[in-house]
Amino acid sequence: MPPASSGASAIHAVALTPSSPDAESTESTTTHDSRMAPGGPGFRRMSFALFLAGVATFALLYSTQALLPLISADLGVGASTASWTVSAATGALALFVLPLSALSERFGRRTLMTVSLTVAVAVGLLVPFAPNIGVLIALRAVQGAALAGLPASAMAYLAEEVRPKALVAAIGMFVAGNSIGGMSGRIVTGWVAQAWGWRWALAVVGLLAVLGALAFRALLPAPRHFTPGTLSPKSLARTVRSHLSNPLLCRLYAIGALFMTVFGAVYTVIGYRLTEAPFSLPQGVIGSVFLVYLVGTASSAAAGKLVARLGRRGALYLAVSTTAGGLLLSLSTSLVMVLLGLVLITAGFFAGHAVASSSVSRTATTGRAQASALYQSAYYVGSSAGGTLGAMAFHAGGWGGTVALGVLAVVGVVSITLYGTRVARVERVTASRKARTARTARTSRTARTA
Repeated sequence: MPPASSGASAIHAVALTPSSPDAESTESTTTHDSRMAPGGPGFRRMSFALFLAGVATFALLYSTQALLPLISADLGVGASTASWTVSAATGALALFVLPLSALSERFGRRTLMTVSLTVAVAVGLLVPFAPNIGVLIALRAVQGAALAGLPASAMAYLAEEVRPKALVAAIGMFVAGNSIGGMSGRIVTGWVAQAWGWRWALAVVGLLAVLGALAFRALLPAPRHFTPGTLSPKSLARTVRSHLSNPLLCRLYAIGALFMTVFGAVYTVIGYRLTEAPFSLPQGVIGSVFLVYLVGTASSAAAGKLVARLGRRGALYLAVSTTAGGLLLSLSTSLVMVLLGLVLITAGFFAGHAVASSSVSRTATTGRAQASALYQSAYYVGSSAGGTLGAMAFHAGGWGGTVALGVLAVVGVVSITLYGTRVARVERVTASRKARTARTARTSRTARTA
């Protein structure tokens, strides 16, 4: 385990005395892994608690996304300006996720997640009263900054408290909560807004998030494998530099950002497209379109099986191909084909995100909170860029412009994954050559000795 002063938290073994409540006679944790696993004590509570945290996070973070056409009409602003109610939240999250992950090293993952969710919920109850677009965007930025304490801390909590073989599945459940939150928030806001307006819709989401936050705090087990670190800016900078000098981690960060660029662009603009001809759908029906998020729930939860069967890069190839196919299908003027395209985009995105984020947690052997924070920062920069650029592309070239932006991001993911495949192949060949050379040298020495 790295020293506490490094600000890094690794999975560690602790010698327990017989008087300790967690002691198991004199057996060392080196022979018995006390971390949680499926079927073991606390695993279901932990999974459900973080699932609820994911639900609350995405419901709050993207609460205005399905309401953008209504916000535009009520406040007299265009799509690109209204989209900042989403981009400001995700951008602030990207900015604050690394500093708050450092706080989690000192004060604990569960503590920081609880405080972050509490502040975000409190701001969420104020958002419906915003008098103009400027105040609304400012409140959403504060809300995004508060939510920054959740994603990286959750990933680090899982990496410390869950056994490695169960890590992808556990993170998949957290990501599945993201998809449920995104879906339910949009559906609820869509129908409530159709009946009572967008302000009431945001108020309802805020109240539901309060319930989720309370249940999360009551259910999440206390950490057993966390060791507090110190708040040292130099140590933090050293850890960050170490992660950014790791080529694999950097590729994973770029993949997360590009996947989220596609997703942010599509779901920021889709409401505008569906309100226009030839669809002309009412707000409640547009909100119900987000039921396709259920596909994301299934694909993220299945990410562990995909990796086991296809390998990490194979799973990424499948995810990006699915996303690309969905983008092309969404160009159709048939509502059925557009919906099928959204299904494929959603399935591909959530699978790719679960694979990339879990790979970050497994790749980083020290400073997991910072490694996850950098991934989340890149991921939400992609969301913010996707929302803003997607709205601009829609304004300039219609839905085809938004799809072109998404295809460009998809090409980026494919290029990075192909490069990673090539690097891995070269490393295997090099290792094989070194092994043959070593065997030849041993054989020669043996022959000379004989």
